[in-house]
Amino acid sequence: MEKYKNTALTRYHIELGAKMQAFAGYNMPIEYSGITDEHITVREGVGVFDVSHMGEFWVKGPKAIDLLQKITTNDVSALYDGKVQYSCMPNGKGGIVDDLLVYRFDAETYMLVVNASNIEKDWNWILQHAREMGMESDRELYNASDEISLLAIQGPLAVDTMNKLTDEPVEEMDYYTFKKMSVAGIEGAIFSVTGYTGSGGFEVYVANEDAPVLWKAVFEAGREFGIKPAGLAARDTLRLEKGLCLYGNDIDDTTSPIEARLGWITKFVDNKNFIDRELLQKQKTEGVSRKLTGFVMEERGVPRKGYEITNDRGEVIGHVTSGTMSPMMKRGIGLGYLRSGYTKPESEIYIKIRNRSLRAKVVKMPIYKE
Repeated sequence: MEKYKNTALTRYHIELGAKMQAFAGYNMPIEYSGITDEHITVREGVGVFDVSHMGEFWVKGPKAIDLLQKITTNDVSALYDGKVQYSCMPNGKGGIVDDLLVYRFDAETYMLVVNASNIEKDWNWILQHAREMGMESDRELYNASDEISLLAIQGPLAVDTMNKLTDEPVEEMDYYTFKKMSVAGIEGAIFSVTGYTGSGGFEVYVANEDAPVLWKAVFEAGREFGIKPAGLAARDTLRLEKGLCLYGNDIDDTTSPIEARLGWITKFVDNKNFIDRELLQKQKTEGVSRKLTGFVMEERGVPRKGYEITNDRGEVIGHVTSGTMSPMMKRGIGLGYLRSGYTKPESEIYIKIRNRSLRAKVVKMPIYKE
């Protein structure tokens, strides 16, 4: 039997009756009170996700910025101390190794946060390019993934909840910034105004041994606001309503950032000769034959990954990469790659669900607009 890793909080999830499942090599909570209930709690109140399965790498030293400018598409030189950046790593063939967050602590200290399913692949990829630049793997690169726990406290009432646990007012922090501060009495916690739900909130990084203290303190602080734990299933429906990519579904080693509408994190600035720059610049200039596109079902049906998308003549024009029943819209929604010519908002498309072609329409992102 395959062995899965537990997070520092697994026993709390089990005590709360969470439905546990293997995900990216970890034993993770998929849902507690139900996907819809957890989803609405995050959209309207405050919910907590244990996302300690995510990977964290430290990149340090005088060559850190040069390495990051080479392996990521976004412009790392635009970062300042305490700023976070969303980015991706091209794979040298026009595809994506992973999408990630880059945290700048100072000019020679960065933390990368990567997807759990890609930790080993990403680490090996970064190490390979670091060694080519003469960087020392032990001193300047460090994989801290197994030592760090991460809680995502998400939703409009996350501010009121977390203000009780910090020494400084968190509502004054800008989106995509972070500070090292005392959180629930835990010194040196990394407090970040980020998250992948589209409903605002924070992510807090602590050492594994401090995770139970943080977990209990967050639930105590949020009790009056109806705080609830949320699982990975609700995390998926939340990000999908906002049109946010999930690696392995909407982006992977075969999709380019330009096709995935990630041109906004692909910066063709001077002195940034990143992997695949020439190819991606050509795609941006000349256009691509397909684009990741959001859609809403016009007829009753739930789109799922892999379903064919056709035009009114029945010709296959794309495929669904992510799909669900939107808890907020009460309609089927999805993302998919569509042939150019069909990606304009309001375009009529059809999703093949169990041998039936059901009508849908293309929408501008985000799919769900509050």
